[in-house]
Amino acid sequence: MSEFAFIRFLSLSLLTEEEKSNKNEILEFTEQVLDAEGIECDSKISKVSEEKLKEILEQVRKLRKKKRKNTDEYENAITVEEVKE
Repeated sequence: MSEFAFIRFLSLSLLTEEEKSNKNEILEFTEQVLDAEGIECDSKISKVSEEKLKEILEQVRKLRKKKRKNTDEYENAITVEEVKE
């Protein structure tokens, strides 16, 4: 299901080069967003408007940003702990 959404993102030229190269991560977050939206099959994705696809992609980007922020904070905390030792 998220694979088809990814293909639609590509066909509409909505993805950045970085997002294209991180396909698995985009697929993972797209799946989460689609589940939250109640979109459960390819036939529903094929009927989603371009505007709705843009909204879905924005949600995917927010999730990726949040994950990166949390990862960066975790890595910084580890570095601080290592310096204290």
